[in-house]
Amino acid sequence: MRGAAFADVVGREGGYSAERVDPGNWTGGAVGVGELHRTKFGISAGAYPTLDIAGLTLADAQATYRRDFWDRVRGDELPPPLALLVFDAAVNNGIGHAACWLQTAAGATADGDIGPATLAAVVAASGGGAALCGEFQAQRLTFMAALPTWRVFGLGWARRLCACGGSA
Repeated sequence: MRGAAFADVVGREGGYSAERVDPGNWTGGAVGVGELHRTKFGISAGAYPTLDIAGLTLADAQATYRRDFWDRVRGDELPPPLALLVFDAAVNNGIGHAACWLQTAAGATADGDIGPATLAAVVAASGGGAALCGEFQAQRLTFMAALPTWRVFGLGWARRLCACGGSA
């Protein structure tokens, strides 16, 4: 995993969060469902209900990010600016969503699996690098703005997308 990508995403995710209205902070993945175990470095109780979130180290987070996000979106095989966007989306919105947005942006079949056909479509479309990144972010923003938690977190998410697109 490119160190800059990890540092960038962890910087956006922040440290320990105890926000009760964040579904990711609950072990059941929904507000009030399960236990409030919170989030740290973007590693959520909703995704990792048995993990000791409070005791998570930065090194633990980096290993988790590489294994569960970067490698699964094939970050090493994507152009660096696009890799950052897809990685950030996988962490923040889920791997399936990130993969489908990439596939849609590149004109590939949106099946949620980044394989050889998706990578070939990215290479074919990467001549329009900025356009490909812009379309990916537009797909992502449309999804996020439709979430019921947009009213609470929308401004922060919009800032995240703008900042991420600016550093890509």
